[in-house]
Amino acid sequence: MTVHHHAGKPARPEDRINIGRLVSDYFLLQPDVSCVEQKVTFGTSGHRGSSEKLSFNEHHIIAICQAVAEYRLAQGFQGPLFLGKDTHALSEPAFASALSVLIANGVPVVIQQDQGFTPTPVISRLIISHNKSNIEQADGLIITPSHNPPSDGGIKYNPPHGGPAEGEITKQIEQRANDILANSFTDIVQMPFSKAMQSNLLTKQDFIELYVSQLDQVVNMKAIAQSGVTIGVDPLGGSGIHYWPVIAKKYGINLKIVNPVVDASFAFMPLDKDGKIRMDCSSPYAMAGLISMKDDFDLAVGNDPDFDRHGIVTKTGGLMNPNHYLAVAINYLMTNRSWPQTAKIGKTLVSSSLIDRVAAHINRPLAEVPVGFKWFVEGLHNSSFAFGGEESAGASFLALDGSCWTTDKDGFIMALLAAEILAVTGKDPHQHYLELAQKLGQPCYGRVEAVASLAQKKILTQLSADAITTDSLAGEAIEQVLTHAPGNNAAIGGLKVVTKNGWFAARPSGTEDIYKIYAESFIDETHLQVIIKEAQDIIGIVFKNAGL
Repeated sequence: MTVHHHAGKPARPEDRINIGRLVSDYFLLQPDVSCVEQKVTFGTSGHRGSSEKLSFNEHHIIAICQAVAEYRLAQGFQGPLFLGKDTHALSEPAFASALSVLIANGVPVVIQQDQGFTPTPVISRLIISHNKSNIEQADGLIITPSHNPPSDGGIKYNPPHGGPAEGEITKQIEQRANDILANSFTDIVQMPFSKAMQSNLLTKQDFIELYVSQLDQVVNMKAIAQSGVTIGVDPLGGSGIHYWPVIAKKYGINLKIVNPVVDASFAFMPLDKDGKIRMDCSSPYAMAGLISMKDDFDLAVGNDPDFDRHGIVTKTGGLMNPNHYLAVAINYLMTNRSWPQTAKIGKTLVSSSLIDRVAAHINRPLAEVPVGFKWFVEGLHNSSFAFGGEESAGASFLALDGSCWTTDKDGFIMALLAAEILAVTGKDPHQHYLELAQKLGQPCYGRVEAVASLAQKKILTQLSADAITTDSLAGEAIEQVLTHAPGNNAAIGGLKVVTKNGWFAARPSGTEDIYKIYAESFIDETHLQVIIKEAQDIIGIVFKNAGL
C-alpha cells in the first residue's frame, strides 16, 4: 500500500466525522439482512461496522443482545453480565440499546459506576475474578470496534472463561441475531433505557479500583516505582483514560498523561498510513505524536481505544515493532517469573519466528496457533499457557503466582511490563531486542494485501498442502507446508510455507475482498521481498489451477 501524503500529520477538518449524522444513522437507518454487508457478522473480534453503511445500527445491537440473553439462558448462566464500552461515538448509543434489551430479558448487568468507559481487559479480569469465587457464572459484553476509525462501532461477547467467544458460540449468536433481523423483531424483549437504568437488575461498581488494586499481582509495580522510571502515556483518547492516573497514584509511579483528551471524532490523531484516522498504537503514523516525545521520558506507551493493544516507544529505538517487543517480553517473563517449566509460550502463526528462536534458546515449549486471540483462552485460563501474543500488538500473560490474570489481550500490563523490564534490568525493551537479534538473528518482516474474489478467498481457506507444487522458496528448500497450526492442529484458514531462514503465510480477510500475505526473512530485506514476490506467484498458480 502506498503511504498517504498526509500520513503521520494532524487530522484536517475534512478528515473528521459528523458525529450527529453517525448517531442519527444508528437509530434511523434499518439494515436489510438480504444484503450480506448489512447482516450480523462475527469476525475474530466480534461484530463491527458503521451506521452510515448500515452494518452497525440499533437493529444489530438489539438483535445481538437478544441472542446473547437467550444463549445465557440456554447455558444456565445465572451470574452477572459485565457490560463495558469504549470511547467511539457509536459505543454510547449501543450501550443504551444493549442495556435496554439485557435488563428486559432479566439479565443482571454490572456497569462502571459513573457510566464511564471500560477497557476490554478489565471486563475479562472482572469475569475471571467473579467466577473464581462464585458458583453462578458471569460473562460479559464489550462495545468497541478496537482501533478502527471513528465512524465504526463494534460489540464482542466474552463467555465465563473471560476471553473472546469461540467460533461455535459466535456462530450461534450470529445466526440467531440474523434470524431476529429477518423476522421483523417479533422476538425482541426490550424496555426504555430510563427504566433499565432504574432496575434492580442493574448494579454499578467502581471497575477502576477493582482492576487497579490487583495490578501488583501481575506486574512488579514496586520495582517500577522504586526505579523512578519516567513514563509518558498517550491513551489515544481511549477507554483507559481514567485508569492511568489511579495507577500512578496508587503505586507511586512517575507517569504523565501527554494527551488527556477524549473526543469521539478522534480529531487529535495523526493520520494513519492510508490517510484515515485510526487509533492503531502499533502504527508509526498513528503514534507520530508520542514518538516525537520519545526523548522526554525513559519510556512512552500508547493503547488503542479498548486498551487490548499496546505500543511501546523507547528513547533508543522509537516505536517498537510489535513482533520485536513480543520476543523481548517473552524472554524476560520466562526468565524472571517462577512459572512451571511446562507452561507454554503461545504465538499466532503469522508472528515472528524470532519467538520460536527465543523459545528454543531458553528451552521453553512453544505453541503456534491460528490467527485470533481466542486460541489462547483455554491455555491462559488453566495456566498451561504462560503467555499468549499476537503480531498485531495484543497479548496477555499469567499473574506472578502462575494463576490466570486475563484471557483477553491486556494493553495495560504489556505497557507496564516494558517499564518493569527497564526498572529491573536497566535496559529498555529495544536494547533487549538488539541483544536477542544479535544472538538469534535479525528478522525482516512484511505484510502485503491483494484483491481476492469470494471464490478465491474460499479456495484459500480450503487449501491442502499438496496444492503447493514447488519445492523451494526464495532459493531455499521448503521444509514445511502447513494448513493446520502445529500448536493445536486447528485449521489455519489458509497456509504457511516455511524454509530454514524464512516463511510466508497467506490467508483471506474475513471482512474485506482481499487476501493477506505475511512474510519474514532472517537473511535480509532483499530476501524478504523475494519471498513476498514468490508467495504472490504461488498463490496466483493456486488460483489458476482452480480455474479462477
